[in-house]
This record gives sequence, C-alpha cells and structure tokens, in this order.
Amino acid sequence: MVEGKRVAVVVPAFDEELLVAETIRGIPAFVDLIVVVDDHSSDGTAERARAVGDPRVEVIEHAENQGVGAAIATGYERCRELGVDVTCVMAGDNQMDPGELAALVGPVARGEVDYAKANRLVSGEAWQLIPRSRYLGNAVLSLLTKIASGYWHVADSQAGYTALSLDALRRLDVERLYRRYGFPNDMLVHLNVQNARVRDVPSRPIYGVGERSGIRVRHVAPRIAWLLFKGFWWRMKEKYVIRDFHPLVFFYVLGILMTVVGFLLGVVVAASRIFGGNEITTATIVLVSLLLVSGTQFTLFAMWFDQEANKELR
Repeated sequence: MVEGKRVAVVVPAFDEELLVAETIRGIPAFVDLIVVVDDHSSDGTAERARAVGDPRVEVIEHAENQGVGAAIATGYERCRELGVDVTCVMAGDNQMDPGELAALVGPVARGEVDYAKANRLVSGEAWQLIPRSRYLGNAVLSLLTKIASGYWHVADSQAGYTALSLDALRRLDVERLYRRYGFPNDMLVHLNVQNARVRDVPSRPIYGVGERSGIRVRHVAPRIAWLLFKGFWWRMKEKYVIRDFHPLVFFYVLGILMTVVGFLLGVVVAASRIFGGNEITTATIVLVSLLLVSGTQFTLFAMWFDQEANKELR
C-alpha cells in the first residue's frame, strides 16, 4: 500500500518467458497485487510467471492473441472489479525500472493527479540509449498526441509505464480503447474527454536487457497516426460539442479547410503554369496566400484555445 491506498501492477506479456519472472521479482513490496496478462503466448510465459511463487501474482491467459492494448485492458478490468485504488502498468520485458514505481504511484495515491506516466525523453540519456529510429518516431508521435489528446504538457506518448486512479478507471470506457500498440496514445485522448489530470514523471530509459521488441516503427507509426487523427475529431465532438460547446471547433475546421483548399489551389495554379504555360494573375496569388495564411492563423488560434482549456489538467 501507498498512502493507505491499495496498489496493483498489470503486466501485459507476449512471448516473454525469458524476462517475465525477473520483471515480477523486481516489483516492490508495497504492491498488493500483480496481474500478469498472457496474450496467448507461444512459449512458457504464463508458467514462468506462476513459477515465481509470489502470492501476489494472478495470471490471466487470453484464448487468442489480441494485442498489448487488449492485455492492459483485461488487467484494468480485473483491477476495477477488485476496487484497487491505483493500477499501474509495467511491461513484461524488464525495460521499466521498478525503483521508479513509487514516483509514479505517489501523486495518484495522494489525489494530486488521476494518471501519471513515465517520460524517458527528459533525460539526456534518451538520445544515446534509445535506438534512433524509435527515438525520432516517438518524438513525432508525441507531437501528434499532444494535438490529438489536448495534453500539451505531456511528452513521450509511447511510454507504457503508468499509474491510474480508481476513479479515473471507473469513468473510462475500457472496451473502446485501442487494442494494440497505440493504446497509450488512445488512452490520453479518452482521459482528456474525462478531464483527467495527467502528469509526466521523469524516467530512465532501459535497453539491452535481452528484450525482443515486436515494434516496427515504419509499420506501427502510420497506424497510430491514423488512430490519432480519428481520436482528435472524436475528442472535438465529445468534449467541445456534446459535453460543453467551445468555438475552437470552428477555428480548427475553418483553419484546416482553408489551408487544404489554399494548398490544392496553389498546386493547380503551379501545374497550370509549368505544364500549360498559363499566366498566374496577381489576384490568384493573393487568393492562395490569403487562404494559406488565414488557415494557418485559424489553426494556431485553435491550438492556443485548446491549451488554455486544458491548462488545469496537470
């Protein structure tokens, strides 16, 4: 327990027989329950987890592989059913320092925030330790997640080392959360609609401990980007239209529309000049410039309004 609150750790695991036992043995004594969710592994992950002999461990096995997000969701549902006050997530590949768990749990247990998550990018070690392709992909997805989720103060959106309050967990529609690698991004979008307070906690990146990453940035990044695009418009509808109207929706719609129209018109005019030899009139240049500049301004104003609307959620 921490601050008189029961704490659980959900460990999503898929083919992690080499590291899951070490992960479990490293979980601090203040944790009351460890829920290992085996996402239909083809190896002995579930058996290795049980063999640790820790009485806190409960193993749940999926009948078929559903994805890391689905494994976390299963663990969340179990902890919500048991009424656990703070539910954390630690991957089964031993890439998350158990010594940092108290720093994540503390703010949630004290009621300061609803959701605390690790941020590996604030450390100067991140650029040296994290593979470059993954670091750059993470940086791009973090920027997109800021826009989609409204949590402009949060970075390292792909970090899965987290702590969530029971109140926030009860308000979440866990079944609607994305089932695969985009789960942390989608989680932030849904938390923002619930006006949950979120805080980053500095974390040390860990690599080279024998993990076998299933993430391929070039395959995963486009899917998560599309997920965030859909999540952004869902959040606009839910938070700023249905639950409480805010004019920033008009700014976003007009800004994006004018920017796209201005860009397409500019391409058509340029192609007409290059391939058809047609003259570009001053009026056309002014129109394209006006659309692009006005569209950009509207979009930036919408982002500023969104930041102001969410500045208390930290």
